[in-house]
Amino acid sequence: MNVLVTGGCGYIGSVLVPKLQADDSVERVTVLDDLSTGSPRNLFGARVGTDSGLDFRRGDVRKYGDVENAMRNVDTVVHLAAVTGAGSTHDRREETYAINLDGTGNVLTAAAKFDVENVVFASSCNNYGRATSTDIDESVEPDPLNPYAETKHEAEQLLAEYVSDGDFRGTALRMSTNYGYAPGIRFNLVINHFVFRALTDRPLTVYGDGTNWRPFIHVQDSARAFKNAACDPDSWSELVYNVGANDENYQIADIAEIVREEVDAGLDITYLEDEHPGPSYHVNFDRLAETGFEPRWTVRDGVQDLTNSFRASYVPGEVTTNQRPIDQ
Repeated sequence: MNVLVTGGCGYIGSVLVPKLQADDSVERVTVLDDLSTGSPRNLFGARVGTDSGLDFRRGDVRKYGDVENAMRNVDTVVHLAAVTGAGSTHDRREETYAINLDGTGNVLTAAAKFDVENVVFASSCNNYGRATSTDIDESVEPDPLNPYAETKHEAEQLLAEYVSDGDFRGTALRMSTNYGYAPGIRFNLVINHFVFRALTDRPLTVYGDGTNWRPFIHVQDSARAFKNAACDPDSWSELVYNVGANDENYQIADIAEIVREEVDAGLDITYLEDEHPGPSYHVNFDRLAETGFEPRWTVRDGVQDLTNSFRASYVPGEVTTNQRPIDQ
């Protein structure tokens, strides 16, 4: 099959593209990315060259022509392109809607026009907002608290309309909070942020009292899930899946303690009062198990691996992560 990955130079895309190339069922991978946040160097793990089967298209999902040109002769789409960082989207509402919702509309329209067989959409468990239940499954009505989650939820509904009309098969993967080393690593994700601060001898700052719940998933497992849904759509028959593991729901305070234990037991953890506590959701992943897919990484293993990766490659002065982590 020929697979289009939008946002393929981003965090998850940098891991997904090589995995797709390694699958015997995939003949060609096309990456559509405007390089506004990603970089071509994030594809260094992929095979490149005239015989690699990798086709890069620089383009913007907000521009239908860019999407249509990339969609030709495509069998499956993995739609990752989006404004990420839920907390920051309060100040980027118009841009977030233009990319996350209008851009998704362009992807779905082009997919229907060119008879694409399957669309896999990157959604988020952030859609659940501040749910009181500690067993949130896909039947729980989303309650988005920020433009990022609003657009992801509305894009899911748009996907459902196309699937209902028979334009193509489709599924939305509501991802847990990602972490872990990747060529396109993000530092505004709480675990990555905490590990880097710990390795540079800075305290870990928890916003609020640290009781907010989050499910976490390693970026390698995220990429495996997207590849699985793209290459084996028969196993992913539901419109929506929560993607993560039941044992990988943690409170933010617990994440800080794990990082302190694994990196440096002498680290300080500080708590900063937050007038606007972020989303909190403890998620159930039983439906995911029905696909046969199972995450392999634990948070503790991921923190150890991330620590080792940073220590092996860190050059003082090259990376700064002073921004507030936006997924607390």
